[in-house]
Amino acid sequence: MSSFQATPADKFTFGLWTVGNVGRDPFGEPTRTAIDPAAILSKLAELGAWGVNFHDNDLVPIDASASERDAIVEGFRRALQETGLCVPMATTNLFTDPAFKDGAFTSADARVRAYALQKTMRAMDLGAEFGAKTYVFWGGREGTEVDAGGKLLDAMSWFRDSLNFLAEYSEDQGYGYKFALEPKPNEPRGDIFLPTVGSALGFIATLDKPQMFGVNPEFAHETMAGLSFPHAIAQAIDAGKLFHVDLNDQKMGRFDQDLRFGAENLKSAFFTVYLLETSGYDGPRHFDAHALRTEDEAGVWAFARGCMRTYLVLKEKVRQFREDAEIQAAIEAYRVRDAELEGLSKGYSRDKAEALKSRAFDRGELGRRGPGLEHLDQLVTDLLLGVREPARSSSASEAEATL
Repeated sequence: MSSFQATPADKFTFGLWTVGNVGRDPFGEPTRTAIDPAAILSKLAELGAWGVNFHDNDLVPIDASASERDAIVEGFRRALQETGLCVPMATTNLFTDPAFKDGAFTSADARVRAYALQKTMRAMDLGAEFGAKTYVFWGGREGTEVDAGGKLLDAMSWFRDSLNFLAEYSEDQGYGYKFALEPKPNEPRGDIFLPTVGSALGFIATLDKPQMFGVNPEFAHETMAGLSFPHAIAQAIDAGKLFHVDLNDQKMGRFDQDLRFGAENLKSAFFTVYLLETSGYDGPRHFDAHALRTEDEAGVWAFARGCMRTYLVLKEKVRQFREDAEIQAAIEAYRVRDAELEGLSKGYSRDKAEALKSRAFDRGELGRRGPGLEHLDQLVTDLLLGVREPARSSSASEAEATL
């Protein structure tokens, strides 16, 4: 049986802010000391990770001098070379500093919006230095608690102008970035703009160069909105817009917990892995989560190892799911095939429309049919619980009988 040990081929990534999380929350001070970025890289490489991502200020403090920045960057570059890790994605912290308390790209203060552009361009420069090709925008402060300022329509326009500007900057610099918008419904703002994958996809269509923009869905964020993360992933894949993905876990209706992947919603995690592994998605499997505040540094690495191990266990379950004869037969029975009607229903023509209008359907029979979803769902549950003995094909049984 597989040891479920991660390797760089799995394309697992973590952020400096994830394993580097010090355990602070709104009600308590840090419970862990900060870990040096070089030490983070060394340990992630030991655990089998592929890459590491960062916000600009995860690596370079916001008030660092030019010489301090250069020294930090050079040290980080050496650590990457020594560990073999890469930097697939970069992003900007536009949410911590008080300047962004009422938004960055959507602030009602034109000076803040201009500063946000400056900070982001410099962060894009930094990411490009390390070869990042995906750039994520999480608008943590892009929202409101009070709508009396009347900026809702203006905010969308300001947001659009900023993203259009940055897309042009990327092209002008030759960076080749793919931009990914990361939706979230609330927290730290009362309401955040572009709260879900669907709303982000709709907004992307209004940009000057929508082909440069996709989404970075996060398990916890869609769950916070009471939505299905696998459904969000599927919509992004269908639109050709899954540019990056954030894996973690979340209890519905709670604050943004960023739990270890698979810690709460195993079935949703399973179907997430299924979609990522069967859709042709070839990007990073990024764990945007952190160890519980209760943990020491040993717990941090147990958390990181656990994220990757759970993904690999579920990847093996996906293989079993696809090879299980009974499960596949139940899926085949669920999908009623009718080549003639499928042909009439796809690709409009007047003749097809008339043929469908004149067709007599047995509405009662359509309503009486049971699709077998209870049985199919229990088969999946048994598989995930480890009590499923996959049904073998008749040919396999016959071959064994001759031995």
